[in-house]
Order: sequence, then C-alpha cells, then structure tokens
Amino acid sequence: MIAERMGQEEILIPNPGSTDLLLQKLYQDFPQLESMKFSLAINKKLCTEPTAIPQEAELALLPPFSGG
Repeated sequence: MIAERMGQEEILIPNPGSTDLLLQKLYQDFPQLESMKFSLAINKKLCTEPTAIPQEAELALLPPFSGG
C-alpha cells in the first residue's frame, strides 16, 4: 500500500543522516505519506526512535502489522 501511494517500490536518496531528517524528506517528496501509519527499518532492523542512518543503509517503510 505504501509503494502504491508513492507510485514506486524503490527509491534511491542521498543519506540524510538520521531518521528524523529522512522522514522530513519523505514527507516533503511524498506528502501522501503523512496520513499513513508505517514503521521504519534500517538494514532489516525495526527502528522505534530517532536513529543515525549508516552510509549505504537499506531502509524500508513497513505497513502496520500484528504478530502471533
């Protein structure tokens, strides 16, 4: 659903340095994301608080999910 709203499944962007700056950039480029709930993963690890982004990191926007 996130990829559909963004109109693409993958984007390459210069490393903004932190998750806070990344979200600012994403909301600027894709304002429709502001109304969506999603989690952020850095190199396949869920990020729950503002975090520095390592160089060449792989980031993922994950839709809400439940486990069991």
